[in-house]
Amino acid sequence: MLCGGQRQFFLGQTVSTTQHPTLKNDTFLRALKRQPVDYTPVWLMRQAGRYLAEYCATRKRAGSFLNLCKSPTMACEVTLQPLARYGLDAAILFSDILTVPDAMGLGLYFAEGEGPRFERPLRDEAAIGKLAVPDIHSELGYVTDAVSEIRRALDGSVPLIGFSGSPFTLACYMVEGGGSDDFRTVKTMMYSRPDLMHRILEVTTQAVIAYLNAQIEAGAQAVMVFDTWGGMLPAHAYRTFSLSYMQRIIAALHKQYDGADIPSIVFTKGGGQWLEAIADIGCDGVGLDWTTDIGEARQRVGHKVALQGNLDPMSLFGTPEAIAAEAKRVLDSFGPHAGHVFNLGHGISQFTPPENVKVLVDTVHSHSRR
Repeated sequence: MLCGGQRQFFLGQTVSTTQHPTLKNDTFLRALKRQPVDYTPVWLMRQAGRYLAEYCATRKRAGSFLNLCKSPTMACEVTLQPLARYGLDAAILFSDILTVPDAMGLGLYFAEGEGPRFERPLRDEAAIGKLAVPDIHSELGYVTDAVSEIRRALDGSVPLIGFSGSPFTLACYMVEGGGSDDFRTVKTMMYSRPDLMHRILEVTTQAVIAYLNAQIEAGAQAVMVFDTWGGMLPAHAYRTFSLSYMQRIIAALHKQYDGADIPSIVFTKGGGQWLEAIADIGCDGVGLDWTTDIGEARQRVGHKVALQGNLDPMSLFGTPEAIAAEAKRVLDSFGPHAGHVFNLGHGISQFTPPENVKVLVDTVHSHSRR
């Protein structure tokens, strides 16, 4: 399971399947479709990342984070690294949500100690009026090339997840010019010039639809929309500026491709209070952060959607016994029902001891089989 044309066998669980006959392990996809599974599948947000020494070595070789993202071979390499260590049930494309606004000409760069920044944030009506959907294949071809290379390298071992940021989350970075403590600039626009905000969201929605469908066509077998900042909105604004646009995306995605179903997941961090509304937009799975009890969430949505989550990422700093206990708590809360994909409630911390991840993955598999 190596990039660049090399292959090796992946020692994963072999599960019979009719829908995905080329997959040795389709447990993740069947769980998203609320079908019976032998155990609860598990993958982790940011599972390829700085907590792994091998990732840090590859990133150093790349010279920068953007170089790493824009090299299909290196993106493939780091995507596969956590699968070589752990018995994870899915791979997720290594990329960044800000590749889309970068392709729109905003000039993405990463300042040391500051995180992502844009050279040309959207601050005036003229710039917003000129915003256009990028040509995915010319401007973001490095991403679809990475998807194709990863899919070949996986060789049917586990499914590959593609992803994008939500329109509202992307707009936050596009208007603020980077991260923010209070999102004052984007909220000022939202309340004072909602027409400009909707213009940004409209163009970004079209871009995300094209981007995710291109990932599916390149080989992604499921897709996820990350709405990292939707949870900081008031309820009415969440429905207007975030959820309605995600609903349009889900409706426009390929539901099947190359003879297989392509399930979708929507994750709004801090969105547990809107769970029923999110479940109504047509996605197959809803991601939960760690602040929502997953058992109560299942009772609220019934069998309408699968649920993904939702261990506190900080619990991975506990003892092996504590990690196992927390994992079992999440599994027991959900109960012996179809439709659970185990994950963290947000991305894994860069400081997480790698050996603790193995405790988590092994516990999820062994406890859920019981």
